[in-house]
Amino acid sequence: MSFQNFSDFKDLDDVKLSEEIVNAKKYLFEMRLKKATRQTFKPHVFKHTKRKIAQLMTIEQQRKENKN
Repeated sequence: MSFQNFSDFKDLDDVKLSEEIVNAKKYLFEMRLKKATRQTFKPHVFKHTKRKIAQLMTIEQQRKENKN
């Protein structure tokens, strides 16, 4: 799993962007749960998922500022 480009997320509409944020947060929660219960997981996925959430939230914030 590699990092996704910031420009890939900019093409998403507002509804799809919100869905992506929710899905990424759910996935991060599931990964934390796997870590806590000592199930197998890939540690680098934490970094990838956190970065994806940050990028998505940045785009969402920029769009909110531009609407005002």
